[in-house]
Amino acid sequence: MSDFETLLYSVDEGIATIALNRSTQLNALNAVMSRELIAAFDRTDSDDEVRAVIVTGEGRAFCAGADLSGGRDSFDGDKFAALAPENVVDGVYRDSGGRITLRIFDSLKPVIAAVNGPAVGFGASLNLAMDFRLASEEARFGFVFARRGIVMESCSSWFLPRVVGMQTALEWGYSGRVFSAQEAHERGLVRSVHAPDDLLPAARALAHEVTANSAPVSVALMRQMLWRMVSADHPMEAHRIESRVLMELGRSADPREGVQSFLEKRPARFPGKISTDMPAAFPWWRDPKF
Repeated sequence: MSDFETLLYSVDEGIATIALNRSTQLNALNAVMSRELIAAFDRTDSDDEVRAVIVTGEGRAFCAGADLSGGRDSFDGDKFAALAPENVVDGVYRDSGGRITLRIFDSLKPVIAAVNGPAVGFGASLNLAMDFRLASEEARFGFVFARRGIVMESCSSWFLPRVVGMQTALEWGYSGRVFSAQEAHERGLVRSVHAPDDLLPAARALAHEVTANSAPVSVALMRQMLWRMVSADHPMEAHRIESRVLMELGRSADPREGVQSFLEKRPARFPGKISTDMPAAFPWWRDPKF
């Protein structure tokens, strides 16, 4: 069941599945979907029962990019601002796709893209902010912006070279060509390629693998530590964060349970909750004195 207009949202066995649900428009992004994607990730973060998130598409596409039903003026910033005034900050329009990927960047749960079909433009950029990308054999990818006379969006100029390296990012960005799931796998964009019927089961298996024996608080903290260290200038930045968080977590119940379960040779039952038990250092990046 889902109370969203453009998404299907469900939670089963600790895994939230968000399915883009404008299948007749190949799940193209519009203003409503933009708002609802941000709201969906607010929901997954606030629900302690959710351990991981899978994002996929309904129908034959993952996401065909921005909705171009506005015709030749589809990328007119003034029209965007009128349709989504929440994207105007200090009088300047902010890319709606970027607001979505920044929200995914801030996620406290692991995020898995299950790319079931074409993922071009925003559809390609959307999955870059996710931790793992699994693709159907029927998936196709394209950073097609230069072919539309625009530039990369959704923070993809930051994410893409970090995921696949600068040379590949430049090639895909300059050419704007659409490429296969196999090429995406060979160049490191996707973790694995699956038969269409095997895609979601593989994504669910991975979600269970990375959360079943892990403390939710630990996973949330490490997700933020790893993503935010990608651009750190020196390993000392990691040392400061790790030292502070280790010290504060060491006083909590989760490490005691982790050690006790190891000594008793049983699965751990971590009591810590993201909603109530994050260490005082979190979120460290907002503290100018840290």
